[in-house]
Order: sequence, then structure tokens, then C-alpha cells
Amino acid sequence: MKRFLQIAPAIALSAFLAGPAIAQFRMRMPSAAGVWNPVVGVGATYEMQSSDGTKRNLDMAIVGKETVDGGDAYWFEMSLPGRNGQGEIVIKDLLSRDGDVLTLKRVVMQMPGQPPMLMPDMMIQRMAEQQGSKVADYRKNADDLGKETVTTPAGTFECEHYRAKDGSGEAWLDPKAGGPYGLVKSVSGNGGTTMVLVKSVTDAKDKITGTPQPFNPMGMGGPPQQ
Repeated sequence: MKRFLQIAPAIALSAFLAGPAIAQFRMRMPSAAGVWNPVVGVGATYEMQSSDGTKRNLDMAIVGKETVDGGDAYWFEMSLPGRNGQGEIVIKDLLSRDGDVLTLKRVVMQMPGQPPMLMPDMMIQRMAEQQGSKVADYRKNADDLGKETVTTPAGTFECEHYRAKDGSGEAWLDPKAGGPYGLVKSVSGNGGTTMVLVKSVTDAKDKITGTPQPFNPMGMGGPPQQ
């Protein structure tokens, strides 16, 4: 007990510091935009290009379904390569829909070479507060700019082009494009990141390996490196 009392403050401090670090990392992840249409196994790969010209692929998919508070909730997973080819960073959110808002219920994160971690409720609440509400339908807060034909490595799509009313970005949507959002292309408002559909999949599998462990800030090995 004495040993626990000695290390408990350090654990609490580490958890307090790690929470904002993980939340900031998640905020640097690209924002998925479109019309939420979760089907287990449906996913997509996008090529992301940042303002400095750096390119890398982002995978997103619906990899599971659960009942939460009497309603359907879906596991939405995003993964992208870590730095220096050191495996993938995988984040999996359990999302339920309440009207036009997606509510974050649980979060599992797996860093390259480490076991998956289940984020504590307090940290999830902090993430939700910092990131704001996830909108289920991008069109609700966007101006319709009309139809456009968009060609990507995944094919040619007849899209509806939307621009967010707050100037945060634009999105080209086509339900036939597949993926959880029907997103073909998106551009951030400041030109920071462009996403283009590379391929759609219908048999996506969960990339989280192993049983998620309780969050352990002492074993993280530093903030996530994107």
C-alpha cells in the first residue's frame, strides 16, 4: 500500500499530461467528412497530401457494431503509417448517432509495437470537449455548389460538391464511392490537407491486434508520434 501511495501521484500526473497529448494527436488526424452510413466491413483508402507535399495513405473502415444504451453503435477505425516506417498507428472509436451528432462512447488506440489501450472515460470526455461534436451529415452545415465529375485512382464519380459554411473546407460526395462517409475528395479550408479516394473495400477487418488493456500512461513511451 505504501508503495502504491508513493507512485499514485506520478501515475495521476502522467495520465493528466497524456490526455491532452493524445487529444492533440487526434486533432491532427484528418477529419472524416460526408454522410454517415455505417456498414460493417465497408471502408476506404485515401491518399493524404499535406501543405508541404508530403503524401501518405489513410485507411478508414467500420469494423464492428455494438448495442449501447439500447441503440446501435459502430466501431469506426482509422489507421495511418507511423514515422520512419515503424508500423501503423490505429485509432478505433465507438460512435453512436443522436440526430445529426455522432457521440464518442469508447476509444481504443494502438501504437506501433505496443498493445492496444482502452482510453478511460475521463480522457474520452476531454477529447470530445476539445474536438467538438462530430457531425453525421456534412451537408447540414455546408453550401451546395452543384454536381461535379471527379476522377481518382478509384474511378470516376458524379459528386455533389459542398463547402462548409464556416470555411473549414470542401467535400465532394458520392454514396456509390463507398466508405463510411461516401467521401471522394476533401480539401481543408486553409489548404493544409487534401484527401483523395484511392480505393473502396467491402471486407475491411479490424487492425487492432490483441485484447485492449487499461490505459497505462507509464508505459506509453512518450506522446504519440504521427
